[in-house]
Amino acid sequence: EWKIAAQLCDILKVLKDATTFFSCATPHLAKVIPTMDLIDREFTTNSLDKAYEPAICVALNIAKKTLNRYYTKTDQSEVYHIAMILHPHHKLAYFKNNRWTDTWINTVKDIVHAEFDWKYSDLDVE
Repeated sequence: EWKIAAQLCDILKVLKDATTFFSCATPHLAKVIPTMDLIDREFTTNSLDKAYEPAICVALNIAKKTLNRYYTKTDQSEVYHIAMILHPHHKLAYFKNNRWTDTWINTVKDIVHAEFDWKYSDLDVE
């Protein structure tokens, strides 16, 4: 039991770090998706690691399913995509580097263009 408890502490560190980061005074929306990607990679890697007890690996696979359910919800929210593209560090490179399909990348571009046209295209520029 102590071995499982120790492994669980190790596994949960990535979630503790993410919670601490997003609890800061100025969390950034553009960091949500990359953080979810990091958590997913950690869960995937650790779920395949034979050093962990089978119960831990099963729990990680269940946690990945839950994480993916929330990740899917970000696809339904245009604000995440807009935040990623407008972030100076990410832009479209984030989507390309993470092997998003060209169709998805074009959809994200279209979302940003449509939002700009809807909100800002009629503004006078001095």
